[in-house]
Amino acid sequence: MDTISPVHGSTSDSHTSERIADAGGSADGGRPAGRRRRAAAFLTSRWLPAIATSGLSVAVLLYYGVSPRDLVVFSAYVLLCVAVPGVLLVRALYKGRRTRVEEIALGLALGYAIEIFTYIAARAIGLPLLVLAWPAATYAVFIAVPRLRRHWRGGRHTGTTPLWYSWSLVPLVAYLLGWGAASYFAVTPLDWPALAAAPPDVPFHLALTGELKHQMPPMTPMVAGEPLSYHWFVYAHFAASSWITGVEPLVLVNRIGVLPMLLAFVVLIGMTARRVTRSWTAALLATAGTITVAIPGFFVGQNGPFSWGGVPDLAWTSPTQTFGALLFAPVVLILIDLLERRHTGTVWVLLAIFLLAVMGAKATYLPMLGAGLVAITLVEAVRHRRLSRPVLGALGMTVACLLYAQFVLFGGARSAIMVVPLFFMRTCWQAWRDLGAAVEPSTGALVGVTSVFLLSLVVMWSGTLGLLSRTRSLTRHSVLLMLGIGVIGLGTALMLGHPGRSQLFFMYGAYPYLVILSVYGLLVLVRRARVPRRAAICAAAAGIAVAYLLPFICGVRIPLGQGQPDSVLYRPYLVLVAVSVLAGTFLLRTWGGYRAWALVSVASTALALQADVQGHVLSVLPRVAGSGMHEAVATTEFQESQAIQSTLTAPGLMAAGRWLRSHSDPGDLVATNAHCRPDGQVACDERHFWVAALSERRVLVEGWAFTGRNMSQWRPGDSPEYLPFWDRERLRANDLAFTSPSRKAVERLRDRYGVRWLFVDERDASPRIGAFATLRFRSPGCAIYEMPRAA
Repeated sequence: MDTISPVHGSTSDSHTSERIADAGGSADGGRPAGRRRRAAAFLTSRWLPAIATSGLSVAVLLYYGVSPRDLVVFSAYVLLCVAVPGVLLVRALYKGRRTRVEEIALGLALGYAIEIFTYIAARAIGLPLLVLAWPAATYAVFIAVPRLRRHWRGGRHTGTTPLWYSWSLVPLVAYLLGWGAASYFAVTPLDWPALAAAPPDVPFHLALTGELKHQMPPMTPMVAGEPLSYHWFVYAHFAASSWITGVEPLVLVNRIGVLPMLLAFVVLIGMTARRVTRSWTAALLATAGTITVAIPGFFVGQNGPFSWGGVPDLAWTSPTQTFGALLFAPVVLILIDLLERRHTGTVWVLLAIFLLAVMGAKATYLPMLGAGLVAITLVEAVRHRRLSRPVLGALGMTVACLLYAQFVLFGGARSAIMVVPLFFMRTCWQAWRDLGAAVEPSTGALVGVTSVFLLSLVVMWSGTLGLLSRTRSLTRHSVLLMLGIGVIGLGTALMLGHPGRSQLFFMYGAYPYLVILSVYGLLVLVRRARVPRRAAICAAAAGIAVAYLLPFICGVRIPLGQGQPDSVLYRPYLVLVAVSVLAGTFLLRTWGGYRAWALVSVASTALALQADVQGHVLSVLPRVAGSGMHEAVATTEFQESQAIQSTLTAPGLMAAGRWLRSHSDPGDLVATNAHCRPDGQVACDERHFWVAALSERRVLVEGWAFTGRNMSQWRPGDSPEYLPFWDRERLRANDLAFTSPSRKAVERLRDRYGVRWLFVDERDASPRIGAFATLRFRSPGCAIYEMPRAA
């Protein structure tokens, strides 16, 4: 029987197609629907924020000279040799609920810690690549032992990070990267002679990395035989990663080595904040505040001595601080879990590993941790008339690590740290008035600047006072621990002195935990006062608005001009007090006591927790207005320094250093006539470290400014970079071989001091050196001579 088909298709087929289309698919098998579902799944993927962060990081690093090969190899190393084995150990030893990203951050920190100790042992026996034994052994054990195989599949207690929280971390990381690129990458180029204009800390970091790459135990490479009384564990990590990846130490130190530490630190601070506050929103605020907090400043212009020192400022300039902060974060996290929750004994193993790592990474954290544990002990003794065994155990471990660090690892050196009350206030006043270190402020000026600092601290940490609204929260072990850390951090800023203001690293190290306390106090107070969310947001916006308006309303520019009295400096802070009193009075009458307290605290905390951003804006605005954005990124001071360094530094210094590294033995000793950093000054700035940095060899005498012995000579009013060398006979014998060479002078360096090579800056040397040593290499301005063999 013939059938008649409709010209435009059957009615039933049309309805079917419509139903498929209405369901989001298509009549041809649902392929577009599948693509839409996959696209939607990708856009809502919890890994997309990590992908975005990685893409941004790669783009910035490629722009600033890192090769694709170095990025790929280094990323593979961090993943396979540090993070994955660390995660496996965390899963086996540290029970508890956490997200996958938090687990990776913990694993990365643990991987760094174990790598350090493995590398120390491997380097000590002359087999640095044996550091790979620890990830290999970890993989083997977790594959071979049936009970451990389940950890390959993931932790049983893995939670989920809210997608909004993950995306909120992306702009924070972007800020860290952006400011790091503008303030550090831009002034530390990877080529020569532009690199010569980099801050003197750069060759110092490179020299210590080279030392740890070839020597164990390490010494000060710039002055042979001097003990290395410094936090050197991060350089052991750089050395290990250079051996494994083949990436130049210059690229590791100045570009890629710090970035994984920063990312893990951001995650761990958020994890710690969530443990304390039990709130994702509060954890985000604490994480953001940790990155952007600073001492509030209300002056237009460079206010570095006062407000500089937040995480973005220190990330690359002080790798020891960044590394120490990362390794200390798990210590605090584990202690919170140990003291406020029940955990198995295996977590004590992790605590011991991290404490030992902090000991050599940044020992300034140990006194602060000890103070926090003592605070818990005292409160427990008063409240319950007993002592907590976990607290005493942790305190004993902390004290043991502190004593070992001070008297064994650092040889009892004080590294120029002295008890000098209000030294920080003096340096701030000198910077604000553009005066030298030898000029002392009057008593009135010192009292005024100290009052400004104390007022700033009240503004910064006013949220912590919110804990008083629920006194029971003050007895939590986590709160007491962080209060102890904060008290020591702030107290050392007031009581200690250091020529490079290194006493402030205690305060900078306490910032994350004071921020967590401040946010937690605000949370408690806002809930207690039942402040509407909209009112809290408005109060925070008002605080931020005040931070930006006050400097321009008061119009105080620093440094002060001649004839301006010190009282000009106090004007913005007096206005701030007046505004706070007026606002508080108004809120008290309209909202009541608790809500007024809460709203003023929210405004003050918001003002302080973004002060690092505000400080950067205030410092670059005058340069942007005067000379454009280029001046904001590369300051006039840097441009002038770059011009001087490029003119006065030997153009062939890097080539000569690299040649010497390739053609000498790591145990060879080098002598050089380069001691002074070329800065156009008459006096010798003894922060010249490029020979040791680029050759990765120990030098008889190069620059001695940062040595422990030189720092021990420092007294307030001195500049350590201009102090004389303590062994005048050695320096005279060294320089004689370059300025008045003779067979006797050269043989004296060889026979008495063990010198094998002469690294000559030919602009300040006699042309007759070749008559007594063999020329091996010459580059513009530099020459390498080999000492004659002993008869």
